[in-house]
Amino acid sequence: MIPRRKVLQGLLGISLAGLLAAVWGLWAEPVWRLRVKTWRLQPAGWPRGQKLRIVMLADLHAAFPQMGLARVADIVSRANALQGDIIVLMGDYRASHRFQSGVVPIETVAPLLAGLVAPLGVWAVQGNHDWWDDRAAQSRRAGPTLTEAAMQAAGLPVLENRAVRIAAGAGAFWLAGLGSQMAFLRGYGGGGVDDLPATLAQVTDDAPVILLAHEPDIFAAAPPVALQLSGHTHGGQIRLFGWAPVVPSAYGNRFAYGHVAEGGRDLVVSGGLGCSVLPVRFGSPPEITVVELS
Repeated sequence: MIPRRKVLQGLLGISLAGLLAAVWGLWAEPVWRLRVKTWRLQPAGWPRGQKLRIVMLADLHAAFPQMGLARVADIVSRANALQGDIIVLMGDYRASHRFQSGVVPIETVAPLLAGLVAPLGVWAVQGNHDWWDDRAAQSRRAGPTLTEAAMQAAGLPVLENRAVRIAAGAGAFWLAGLGSQMAFLRGYGGGGVDDLPATLAQVTDDAPVILLAHEPDIFAAAPPVALQLSGHTHGGQIRLFGWAPVVPSAYGNRFAYGHVAEGGRDLVVSGGLGCSVLPVRFGSPPEITVVELS
C-alpha cells in the first residue's frame, strides 16, 4: 500500500507541473520568447549564385496583453536589425480570439509595420482573419478589407492576387501574392478569394517566382515556382517533440512548419508570432523567419 504522504506528494508534484506548464504556455513562451529561425536554401528554380535574404513576419494577431503595440514595435525593430533584402508580411495582423484584455485596431498596427525597411521593399498579403474580422467584406464577398485599406494608407503595398517584378537586370525575380484561400466564413458561403492562375498570368518573363500564400495548402496543387512562403499554421501553436496535435491545414503536419521539399519544389512555413483560437504557445515559440537563397 502506498503511504498517504507519498500520494499527496505525487498529487502536489502533478499540480505544480501543470501550473508551470500553464504559465509557460500562456505567458512565458508567447510573450517572453522571440527567436529568429533561418533557412538556407538552393531551390531548383532559383538561379545559382543569386543571393536573396528574405525576412518574414507572419501571424502577428495583435491583441492585449500578449501582442500589444510595444511588442509589435519590438518585432519591427528586431526585423529591421536582420537587414533583409526584402521583408514580407504574411497576413493575420489582428487577433480574433476571445481571450483579449484589449483590442488592438489594425489602424494602429499598420503604422508600426510601416516602420519596416528593406532595400527591395516591404510587401504584404492578407490572411483569413483579415477577411473574417471584416463583416462588411464578408457580406459583399469582396474587398478591399479594413486591413487592406489600413495597410495601403500606411504605405504598405498589399498583393491580393497580384504579381510584381522586383529589381532589374540579371537579379530580377517576381513576387506573387495570393489572396486568402479561406477568406469567407461558412455563414457567408465559405471559400476563398485566391486566384492562382490569374496571379501567375501576370508573370511576363522567365525570372524566378516567389509565391506568398498565407495558407500553405495551395502548395499541394500549385504549378512549380522557385519558392512558396506561407504562415497560418503557427507551427501548430502547440508542438510536442516536433509534432502538432492540431494543425489548421487539410494536410495536417505535412505543411505544419518549416522547410518542405516535394517533387523538386520548395515551401517554407513560418511558425508565426501570435496566437489564434487560444492564447497559448507550447513548443512553438514566436519567430521571425529568415530565408536565405543562393
